[in-house]
Amino acid sequence: MSLSHLHSLGFALAIGALLFGCAGQSDAPPPEAPDPSTVTDPAAAGLPNPTSEAISEWGPLPDDRTWGSTAGVDIDPHDGNVWAYDRCGASALGGGCAENLVDPVLKFDRNTGEVLTSFGVGEFDLPHGIHVDSGGNVWIVDMTGHHLVKFSSTGDVLLRLGTRGEPGNDSEHFNQPNDVITAPDGSIFVADGHGGQSMLTPNNPTVTEGATGRIMKFSAEGTFIKEWGQIGTEIGDFRTPHALEMDSEGRLFVADRGNHRIQIFDQDGNYLDSYVQYSRVSGLFITDDDMLYAIDSETNPNNHPGWSTGIRIGHASEDRVTAFIPPYEIDSRDTGVAGEGVAVDADGNVYAAEGPISRPIAGGGLTKYVR
Repeated sequence: MSLSHLHSLGFALAIGALLFGCAGQSDAPPPEAPDPSTVTDPAAAGLPNPTSEAISEWGPLPDDRTWGSTAGVDIDPHDGNVWAYDRCGASALGGGCAENLVDPVLKFDRNTGEVLTSFGVGEFDLPHGIHVDSGGNVWIVDMTGHHLVKFSSTGDVLLRLGTRGEPGNDSEHFNQPNDVITAPDGSIFVADGHGGQSMLTPNNPTVTEGATGRIMKFSAEGTFIKEWGQIGTEIGDFRTPHALEMDSEGRLFVADRGNHRIQIFDQDGNYLDSYVQYSRVSGLFITDDDMLYAIDSETNPNNHPGWSTGIRIGHASEDRVTAFIPPYEIDSRDTGVAGEGVAVDADGNVYAAEGPISRPIAGGGLTKYVR
């Protein structure tokens, strides 16, 4: 064999070894996730509250409308004002917007709370997730309607995904979707499957046929790309992926509410990490400087003993809570009550979207915590 052939063979063997090594790495088991049951509530240690005042009943609705419950609030990337939705006066999860034909999607002046614009009448049964993308377009997920709608900032319908009134677990349908977010390249991520948190529990040890606990990825045009996850407790499983956020590195944060953790993935669905210091998370928000805000609306002595509701704050780079905004106090509930959605404006003011549990105590759909 000639010297040139030996060199070629050596190069081929080296490349083969490199490729084999890469393949071996990809087949390695994922890192072990922390066990939420072994963690105590960091808020119990008396963390600082970065806000000085809680303004309840912030953002009154037009025409003497009464706020229903909500779980969605976000910040406009262009003018810094506040977007939220109202469930058309309904206080629980029974719908409202299919019967009460008012605009559920509203934009508020972040300083005065005045409604600047509204739209979306007749489009939803039960709005559940909201996302305002980098272009100022407003995305709304309809949990019981099993679809989502992308609006322009003035209310024009730009895209629909799923079919209203048709639940399903294939690539063209949703089954109780919770939230939506878009990546910088326009890719769309949907958290699908609201009912999973009540499954695989001592009172309900089975999984309902057809129920979902997954993340679905679509192109910017709405073409299905892939999905990952199922109802379960292992890494990559979900028991209600209730909210989505993305940090400056493009990592996808999923509030895996029923499993008392935040799971973090890359945009191809590869598992990266889990955070368990943030409690039973209903809503997420990450600021431009990667501060992570996680709101817990559901904790009680039966589902998460030793913890309280409220907003836990830390840096998105690590599982460590450094600040805490306490919940509304209520005599009949030692854990307090807090909202389901959370957003933070450029001045550091925090907005909580009051869900079915907290709405009667808060008195309105939004609470503003002043920096």
